[in-house]
Parts: sequence; structure tokens; C-alpha cells
Amino acid sequence: AFSGIAQDIESIEKGDKKSIELLDRLTLKTEAHKTIQVEFTYKMLNEEANINESTDGKLLVMGNKYRLNIAGQDVISDGETSWTYIEDAEEVQINSVEDSEEAITPNKLLSSYNDNFRSKFIKEDFQYGTTANVIDLTPIEGKSYYKVRLIIDKEKDQLLEITIFDKNGSTYSYIINKFLANVDVDPEMFSFNAEDFPDTDIIDMR
Repeated sequence: AFSGIAQDIESIEKGDKKSIELLDRLTLKTEAHKTIQVEFTYKMLNEEANINESTDGKLLVMGNKYRLNIAGQDVISDGETSWTYIEDAEEVQINSVEDSEEAITPNKLLSSYNDNFRSKFIKEDFQYGTTANVIDLTPIEGKSYYKVRLIIDKEKDQLLEITIFDKNGSTYSYIINKFLANVDVDPEMFSFNAEDFPDTDIIDMR
């Protein structure tokens, strides 16, 4: 009986039963895909600073590797090293992929919610033309953001929107417009080839 009580207390700390089950299903389904290709809209909003920006992006994920294209930047990561090509500056910055809890990588955005957050089921709602589950996540450890809201397609167990609420009053939203699973991908997509970026300064920041 005691172990049962302990488990109940632990589950309360991690979140309510419904949100945990929904997140486990989402993570299981997402991680089962060999590759994921996403087209999304990124929105940054800060009413106090009168900021309302929106831009489209593309993301390709294979395991812990990804390639992200957004706002004139191309980010390539093989899981250990990341290369960021900045078009305007005509430079590539090389960084080590730090496995820090603070960093929000595309891989973390798509799964591993029950590891680092307390979850709360908010409501079932009709959004983006379908029935969706709305879940709020609170970081277990202190972060620069205080909440992440997930909107999940109820039928498909698939993300529709992720919004990060920053302590400075900004919100950062990723609205998924297109989601393709298990597309054929050339593994070379996740490694940097200097020949693809001629006349570019390479800055190693490791």
C-alpha cells in the first residue's frame, strides 16, 4: 500500500493522469517515426514591446539529427555538432551540441515532455479544423520560460502547435502547417559540406 501511495504522490508531482497518458502517447508515436518533415509558422509576440513577428520555416528530423531552415538561417546538426549558416552575414558558425536542459532543440520540442515538465490537461477544444487536446507544461527546474502550451490533434496524437511563454513577456509559437512522417532522407543532409557554402566565412566557436 505504501508503494502505491508513493507512486500516487510522484504522479501528482509530474502531472495529472490524463495529461501524462496523452504525452506518453504523443512521445511514443513521434519517436516511432524514422524521420519527420515539418513545415511550420514561427510567431513571436510581445505586446508591451509592440512586437508581432511571423516567419515560415522547414524542419527535418532523424533521431537526434536535424536540419532547420528559417529566416535566412540554415541550421544543420548531426547530434554532436551544429553548423549555423547565416545568409546575410555570409558566415557559418560551428558549435558543439550541448546537452543542456535550457536549450530547446527541435528534438525536445517534438518529444520528451514527461521527463522535464509537470503537465496539466487544460481542455478539449476545436482548433485548426479538428478536435484537439490542450496541455500546459511547467518546467520542473527553473528556466527562462515559465510555461509551454501544447495543442495536440486528438485523433492523430500529433502536434498542431507549441507555444513557449517567456518570463520577459514574450510568447514564441510554432504552428505546424504540414507534418510528414517516414520520408526518405539522404543522411548527408545532416552533415556540413563546405562546398555547399562557397565564399563563406567559417567561424569555429567550440
